[in-house]
Order: sequence, then structure tokens, then C-alpha cells
Amino acid sequence: MLSRVQSASTLGLNGQKIEIEVDMTQGLPGITIVGLPDTAINEAKERIRLGLKNSGIILPQKRFVLNLAPAEVKKIGTAYDLPMAIAILKALELIQFPEKDYIILGELGLDGSIRAVQGILPITVYAKENNIPNLIIPANNAKEASLVEGVNILAIKHIQEIIDHFDPKVQTTIQSTPKYDYIPTAHISDIDMAYIRGQKLAKRALEIAAAGGHNVLMTGPPGAGKTLLSRTIPTILPMMDREEVLEVSQLYSIAGNLNSEQPLITSRPFRAPHHTASSISLIGGGSFPKPGEISLSHRGVLYMDEFPEFPRLVLESLRQPLEDRIITISRAQGSLTFPADFMLIASQNPCPCGYLTDNDRECICSQAQIVRYQQKISGPLLDRIDMIINIEKVKTEELIQSSEVLEESSKEIRKRVEKAREVQRQRFKDWNIKTNSSMNIKQIQEICILDKPSQQLLSQAVNKMNLSARAYNRILKISRTIADLSNSSSITINHIAEALQYREKTS
Repeated sequence: MLSRVQSASTLGLNGQKIEIEVDMTQGLPGITIVGLPDTAINEAKERIRLGLKNSGIILPQKRFVLNLAPAEVKKIGTAYDLPMAIAILKALELIQFPEKDYIILGELGLDGSIRAVQGILPITVYAKENNIPNLIIPANNAKEASLVEGVNILAIKHIQEIIDHFDPKVQTTIQSTPKYDYIPTAHISDIDMAYIRGQKLAKRALEIAAAGGHNVLMTGPPGAGKTLLSRTIPTILPMMDREEVLEVSQLYSIAGNLNSEQPLITSRPFRAPHHTASSISLIGGGSFPKPGEISLSHRGVLYMDEFPEFPRLVLESLRQPLEDRIITISRAQGSLTFPADFMLIASQNPCPCGYLTDNDRECICSQAQIVRYQQKISGPLLDRIDMIINIEKVKTEELIQSSEVLEESSKEIRKRVEKAREVQRQRFKDWNIKTNSSMNIKQIQEICILDKPSQQLLSQAVNKMNLSARAYNRILKISRTIADLSNSSSITINHIAEALQYREKTS
């Protein structure tokens, strides 16, 4: 008897239907799997045979041919174990399983137990979008899938539960999983803006960056506080809304970074790859592409310490995603696109020894060494960074202040950031963007309207500082964010003047 069962796979951030077909034929007993399976799927033959045997079902001495359609799509992973086993049981007429109303996923253990698999969340979204009402998945993936409303989640721990559920002689049913009631959270960190002495200009710049989603490069000597400041940025970012939680969690699900203990990503990501990271680990890829660090930083922060120490190829690979906020990975099998709407926070020393701008220590680098070091970051990449901040060492008197004297806390700064983000949310509700940094040319011209004094100041600055058209537009975006923080409906000359401070030095 020919039987069919629906499963699914992920293609980038999207789901794709995979149909499992089974037929029994005459010939040598065994299981044959066709349809471009990988090694893990071919090894499923023994997992299925022994998993069913240890659940009380001995397969007859028949040849089972399993086809995973569409045949031209490469199938990878262990998620097809369970649907293949169910398709065999259906072909044997041991269960009555409806063909169209269910998507099944799960890895099968030798004892018949069901283990968690990757990519459940985007497949659940796919089921909802295609009006497939039921999803049968491993119990350890239940919370992850239950974020999506409108899909009935049947979570199981053992294949016997499915057999009993679809056996008309047995009255046992699988209970639907209740919806996961998650709570969005702020980034949890031991570091708070309140404990960073001085650095008022840098803190102000980071507040502006957080409010508008702008990219930042911090330059300063060792020990000035660049890393400490960078690690406080997540603490002043607003909490994610439901849509953002779903977007980020789907990426982490595909990457295999979700589990039963952490079924969702509810706080903004903060990723800090080492400077020895490869371009594939940063932008994503592999024989079957998965999200890289820039996509795992989506809606959060990508922090790159020792910026010039990253390989030139890695740094240049950032140019396109910084501009387009997506990354397209092309392979022989096709192209996949992942979102990459992140804040880039980078830090660097001004020279190889680090003390070029230090007033207390002498720089030991030659002019050639300094130029060569600074040229590691190309002009086109610098042009895509909104704000460039020069960090100076904190004065001794500020460092030795009483511990009872605290600076403004991250919580207080976050309130202002959230207020500015709400203004932007209302402004862009008819556009598919969330922050000022994402505005395109058309939106900048409609929203960033300047009065005559502001136009004159900006025109003088562009000529004097030799700014590109891209840098000009970034100044307008930053000015709009500064105006939002000051609760101003229009951009004034003061907002332009402050924005220009963060483009003053580019090396």
C-alpha cells in the first residue's frame, strides 16, 4: 500500500513542505531511502527499524522504498526519522493517519523515544501561513513552537503516543500543548552605566546610537573604557516586542541554539566574535547555509573588539549587510537570505601600541606603522559607520569618587531610549522599518526636513569635512534621532551641530 505523510524543512528563514512517500515492494527485505538524503537520513533506517521493534512492532520481510519529495531538494538532519516511521506504519495499515492535516518532525531513538530537532519555530510559522492545523513534534521543542498562535501543537516523548493516538482500537489521545506565556526581558548584565565613571560624551553618543539603532566606532587608548562601554549598550536598549522575539528566535532555532531550557530569545542579542573569526562564521554559510554572527545579532548588537585585527576579507564582508540589513548567501544549490538588522559596535586603538592619543604615555609606533594600522579599515566601511567616538582616559579624580556617588543608571537612560523608539514606531508604522537608521533616501527626504540655518551649517560641514553623500544622509538620520530624544518634531541647528561631532574624525 502506498502511503504519504507531510513533514517540512527550513530554507533560509522559510519553511518548505517535504512529502514522505512509502511503498512496499517485493525484493530483498530492508529500507531504501531516495530523494537526496544526507548521511544522517540514510542512517535512519536502523533507528526506524529498532525504534519500532522496541515499541512492539516488528517490520515484515518486505522491501520498503521511502521517497522524500521534492527529489531535487537536498534533505539533511534527523528530523525526518519520525515522519518516515509514521509513513511506514500507515503503509502497514497499523494506524489511520490523515495525510494533509499534520506536519511531523522528530528524531527517533532506538528505544522509540523522540528527541528534539532544529528549526521547529520557522516550520511552525510555515504551518500557520499554509493553514496546516496540526504539528506533531518532540516534547522538548514544545515551548518553542507554542509561541505561534493558530497551530495545534501535539508534543510527544515516545512514538507509542502517536500509535495509540491514531489507532482506532485505542482511546488514548495526545493533549495539545498550551501556548507559552513568555515575558520580554531587558538584557541582564552585571555592568550598568551607573558604575562607569566619567565618559559623559561617550555615554551620550551611545544613548543616541541605542535610540536610533546607529552603528558606532570607538577609538581610544587601552584602558579608556571602550569594552566596558560597549557591554553596557544592551542594558539601555528597549525590550523586544512579540514580532522581534519571533524573528530572533527563528534564527536561533535554525542555528540550533534553542533548547527546552531556553525555548525563546526574549532579550536583545549581544554577540561578540573574536577577531580570529572567519568570514563564514560572521556572515553565515556552509555547505547547507546557516545564520552567522551578523544574523544572530539581528535586532541586537554585534560587538567587534580590536576592529582592525579582524582579517580584511571579514571586515569588507560587512559592507553589504550594513547597508541592506540582510545577507544573501549563494551556493551551487541556490541562494538563501537571512535578516541582519543589527547595531555594529566596534572598538579600536588609535595605533598598534595604543597610545597615540594618550596624554600620559608616549607612542612608540612609527608613522608608517600608524598609517598601515589605520588603513586596515577601508574608507567605504568607515562611511557605513554612523558615529565615530574618540574615547579618552578617565581623569583620576573621577575614578576615585566615593562609591556612593553613582552616575545615571542604564534603567534611566533606557526610559529615554524607549520613548524615542516609540516616536519612531509611530512614524514608521506604514513602512517596514523600525528605527531612524533604517531610513532610505526617499524616507530621509520626507522626514528629515531642515530649516535654513540648519541647511547652511550642514552645507558648510560637508564641504569642510569632505563628506560623502552617504555620510551626509547618516548625519541627517542621527540628527533626527537627537531630535526624537529631545521630543522635538523638527530638526534644529543644535541637533545638526551635535550630530556633526560624531563625524569629525575618521582616523
